[in-house]
Amino acid sequence: MAKGFPLRVTRRADISAGKAWLVRLCAILLALLTGGVFVAILGYDPLAVYREMISGSLGSRMSIELTAKLTIPLLITSLGVTLAFKMRFWNIGAEGQICVGAIAATYFALFHDDWPQWALLLVMALAGILAGGLYGMIPAYFKCRFGTNETLLTLMLNYVALYTIQALQQGPWRDPTQLGFFKVARFSSSARVPEVLGVHAGWIVALALVALFYVYLRHSKQGYELTVVGENEATARYAGMPVKRVVIRTMFLSAGVCGLAGMLQASGADRTLNDTVAGGVGFTAITVAWLARLNPVGMLIVSVLFCILEKGCASVQSVYNLSAATAEVLQGIILFFVLGCEFFLTHRICRASKLEGGVERG
Repeated sequence: MAKGFPLRVTRRADISAGKAWLVRLCAILLALLTGGVFVAILGYDPLAVYREMISGSLGSRMSIELTAKLTIPLLITSLGVTLAFKMRFWNIGAEGQICVGAIAATYFALFHDDWPQWALLLVMALAGILAGGLYGMIPAYFKCRFGTNETLLTLMLNYVALYTIQALQQGPWRDPTQLGFFKVARFSSSARVPEVLGVHAGWIVALALVALFYVYLRHSKQGYELTVVGENEATARYAGMPVKRVVIRTMFLSAGVCGLAGMLQASGADRTLNDTVAGGVGFTAITVAWLARLNPVGMLIVSVLFCILEKGCASVQSVYNLSAATAEVLQGIILFFVLGCEFFLTHRICRASKLEGGVERG
């Protein structure tokens, strides 16, 4: 049956930047049109709903601050997984690495809150980076030593980290003043990341990391090595690169950055440790990284747009009294078209009669 099917999917030749952006613009317009039809079927005015999405995410100082708080962990985690993806190491464990970084930072927040704020926050950040990095080195070591599947191992480690938080909440770190609730005590003021312009200072860290990663990936020896390893391991070995060392070093950095995101989320946004500290950010970051083509500057833009969409849909849900499922369907429709257009930037559908040996005839 497949042999007689009249259409085939083939790889597209390189497409110009102008055409690529035209495809993306068409995808956005189709997404808005389809989402509008969905909203109209429910009995609402599509234009009013879209205005509320923009207003709810950017219409006031408070909404901008909330959108920024959503963007910080997503952007930092996207940068973290990018290092591994550049190397073609499929790090699906950012959720767990965020959790582990938050756990390590929380230890110092709970038991060393008498330290000066600057010293405590510095140690918490270093602890988050180190814990996340070491956690990420586990699948890297097994990949290099035994050839294990990093996708499955990093994914399973997410659950280990999540259940560790739940065990700490219900056991040794449980706040005794919260009767009937399993909660970790809120951090003292010395363990909280200070606010700058109404948002915790994690946004400064995120912007600094964008610049740092841009330089690291494009202009450093280590960035060049991980790119070559990702493109062709045999070439990297022929050039004398220590492939296993590059893999383990890069995964330490990748997971360490995710651990830093966990520290900032726990200390800056949540001001405590809970089992929602990652909140799906680790998985969303994968989408952001690929949409941005693993470009740090592109990730800044895509992360902001993602969080505008998320905050806007939450606002629409509240204002129009929509169910959570309805708001998520609207968000999913928009993401479907935006993500789907990336396929058509690298592939095209053509008639089987125009193919010769799997290659399209002129």
